[in-house]
Amino acid sequence: MLSTLAADTGRPPHPRSATAPWWRDAVIYQVYVRSFLDSTGDGVGDLAGVRAGLPYLRKLGVDGIWLSPFYPSPQHDHGYDVADYQGVDPVYGDLAEFERLVTQAHRLGLKLLIDIVPNHCSAEHRWFREALADGPGSPARSRFHFAPGRGPNGDLPPNNWHAMFGGPAWSRVREPDGRPGEWYLHLFTPEQPDLNWRDPRVGDHFEQVLRFWLDRGVDGFRIDVAAGLFKHPELPDSDDPTADERTRDSVNPLAWNQPEVHEVWRRWRAICEEYTARDGVERLLVGEVSVPTAREHALYVRPDELHQAFFFDLLSAPWDATAFRSVIDEALRDIAGTGSTVTWVLNNHDQVRTVTRYAGGPGGEHVGSARARAAALLMLALPGAAYVYQGEELGLPEVLDLPDDVLTDPIFHRTGSRARIRDGCRVPLPWSGQASPFGFSEGAAGARPWLPQPEWFAEYATDRALADTRSFWHLYREGLQLRRELPQLGEGELRWLEAPPQVLAMARGDGLVCAVNFGSETVPAPVPGAPLLASGPCPPGELPGATAAWWSVDTP
Repeated sequence: MLSTLAADTGRPPHPRSATAPWWRDAVIYQVYVRSFLDSTGDGVGDLAGVRAGLPYLRKLGVDGIWLSPFYPSPQHDHGYDVADYQGVDPVYGDLAEFERLVTQAHRLGLKLLIDIVPNHCSAEHRWFREALADGPGSPARSRFHFAPGRGPNGDLPPNNWHAMFGGPAWSRVREPDGRPGEWYLHLFTPEQPDLNWRDPRVGDHFEQVLRFWLDRGVDGFRIDVAAGLFKHPELPDSDDPTADERTRDSVNPLAWNQPEVHEVWRRWRAICEEYTARDGVERLLVGEVSVPTAREHALYVRPDELHQAFFFDLLSAPWDATAFRSVIDEALRDIAGTGSTVTWVLNNHDQVRTVTRYAGGPGGEHVGSARARAAALLMLALPGAAYVYQGEELGLPEVLDLPDDVLTDPIFHRTGSRARIRDGCRVPLPWSGQASPFGFSEGAAGARPWLPQPEWFAEYATDRALADTRSFWHLYREGLQLRRELPQLGEGELRWLEAPPQVLAMARGDGLVCAVNFGSETVPAPVPGAPLLASGPCPPGELPGATAAWWSVDTP
């Protein structure tokens, strides 16, 4: 498969505007490195595999890629437990391979973003090992949240917070003299101690990390848990201590969204602007910002803070025209009002795949597929930027029946429950063939992928998708091509049009109409004639259920 990809150069991406910053309406493809393409045959994707897959992504038509963490890590949360922020885990390659990847991406006209994880590190990070060794009250411990326990013998955690991945948010350490000692805070797992951003050494170190990677040519950073970092300085009890664990979302107001975090993003933005001033190429900061409202979200993308922040409300909206219109309106009013552009997403490595989410349960795969195709066209028609998770362009459903003994998600191991686990959307991609590893692993026939691929993955293999002009892949490619060619798409005006119930119809600038039928019955199309592009069969003058379409219309 690697040689096939290397020979397939495709069409180079090109910006629609020579003056607007590239990120404002970019479409970025999220590469979950571990599951993208394995160049060594060990069953784990790697940076060389990403490099081999770049021609495929250029042919698809995206503007750039975002890489999941590839740093040295014990992999308790597959790289989101970072042991060294300035290196490459040997399972993924080395710094030389990373630099080759950057060079090849830029040669193909693709931007490259990397994931950075500033809220917490690995328990195997040098800093945390020093904190354990140096004991209570030491400067090493002040980089983290260490505190004495409550109760007569300190046997109870310092407060009642729960971790997002299950269980208490505190673990007790054994001190250098062997006695039970202080507790440390971890809002995810015990293997991921939270950093204390009130210690200035933490912020100084991460600014060095940014420069390390910017000096190696990266075009920006996706910031994990960007509403985190700072906690309430007194670490008080929460009125609803299990909220984060129940929802698997950052809703504890004492642990997230503290006002001090905005100064961090101002400092990071200044570093990006410094590099931009050197060569005129804008560097991007995009945040994973989970906050209750679009108005709070907008505070993170003010002109001197993050360039973008993922708007998750579209992803979480039910399949309903009113719900979609409401979240779109809120985003355009509150987020675009800051001068930024909305950053739309339908899926990522933490979510149930779009086809399955829209299916509504077992037996709904056909409906889920139709809705996912329609949602993709809607997202690509909205003003702003968009991010596409790997495999969405293949229409991959969630793998729901992975055996318990292969599950790796710490949520499962912390809670014993399969609810909200993420392994099913992370199964390695199928590239070719009729049996696992479906072209995912190169160099060792029959290599076993790190998560097992089901037999039915053969139906979704990339080679089959490229050969079928009716596939998800061709829908995405044609949508991305039109998005580049049509001046009405990307940034610009959105105007809602009158439409039947359960239909959203909008005009983009002059001469382009997009409509989505959220219902199940065919309705009259908002404009006559055949569409430029439709997510499914769409006769002239009609808009079938669970279908989206774009039309070009004459203007006076």
